Amino acid sequence: MAKSVIITCAPTGGIHTPTMSPHLPITPQEIWKASIDAAEAGASIIHLHARDPQTGKPDPRPETFMEFLPVIKQATDAVVNISTGGGLGMTMDERLKAATTASPEMASLNMGSMNFGIFPMLEKYSEWKHDWEPEFLEMTKDFIFPNTFKTIEYALKTLGEGHGTRFEFECYDLGHLYNVKWFVDKGLIKPPFFIQMVFGILGGAGADLDNLMHMHNIANKLFGEENYEWSVLAAGRNQMPFATQSAMLGGNLRVGLEDSLYIGPKQLATSNAEQVLKIRSIIENLGLQVATPAEARARLDLKGNDQVKF
Repeated sequence: MAKSVIITCAPTGGIHTPTMSPHLPITPQEIWKASIDAAEAGASIIHLHARDPQTGKPDPRPETFMEFLPVIKQATDAVVNISTGGGLGMTMDERLKAATTASPEMASLNMGSMNFGIFPMLEKYSEWKHDWEPEFLEMTKDFIFPNTFKTIEYALKTLGEGHGTRFEFECYDLGHLYNVKWFVDKGLIKPPFFIQMVFGILGGAGADLDNLMHMHNIANKLFGEENYEWSVLAAGRNQMPFATQSAMLGGNLRVGLEDSLYIGPKQLATSNAEQVLKIRSIIENLGLQVATPAEARARLDLKGNDQVKF
C-alpha cells in the first residue's frame, strides 16, 4: 500500500519581496494565519521564515519568530519547521538563532554552498514598495550562499545533537546529496532523515524532470529507500508539476508562497492554503492519501511538539 504524502507548506520564505504579491505574508499575524490555514488545508509540516513587519525584509530575530510560533502551535498540530537558510547574506549564527532559541521539532539545513541567483526577477518590476528590494535582488549577481562542511557540522551538532531537532536537508544539486552521504557515513546524520530536493533556482539543478528522476535514483543508491523520506519542491511555474510527479513516484512535496507566488498561469495565489488545497486535490485524485501531522512525526522520528520551547 502506498504511503501517505507529506505536504510541507512554506508560507513566506526569504526570496520573494513585498512588491511581488500583495498576498505574501509579512507581519507575524499574517504569517501565523497563513500557517494555520495551510495546516487546516492539509499541510502537516510548516516551514517558517520571519520578516520585518515594517519592511518585509527577511528577519533573523528570535523575538520576531516568537510572535507567531506559539500561536501556530496552539492552533494546530502541524510540525513547525524553522528555516536555518534565513535570508541571503545572513551569517550562520544569525540563521541558527531562531531555531536554537525555539528548539523546534524540525529545521531546514542547506547542504552545500552555491550561486543563488534571484536577480532575474529585477526585470519584472519597474517600481518597488521598499528601497531594499531591488538592492537585495541585484546583490545575488555576485553572491555565493555559503554552506560549508564546517558550518553544516556546526548546525548538526548545535541544533541536532543539542536540541533533538531533526532536519529538512535541502539539496539543490547532485553534489548536495553526496554531502549528506558524507555526514551519514560520519554518524552525524542518522535515519530516518528527510531529503528535500530543490529545482529551478538559478545556480542549482534546473527544473527538468530528468533531473528529478536522476536525483531520486542517486539518493536511493546512496541511502537505501528504507532509510530516508524524500520530498520535492520546484520554483515558480514548475511548483505543481514537480509536486505532482513526486507524489506519483511515492515521494512527498512542498508548496507555499516561498516557492511560487502563483496558483496558475499569470494568476497570483491569494493564499498558501489555496496552493495546499490544489495539490491535495491532485494527490487524492491520484488515489493517494495526505499524511497527518502524527504520521509525519512517526515517519521522521520527531521529538514531539511538547518538547519545543515556544
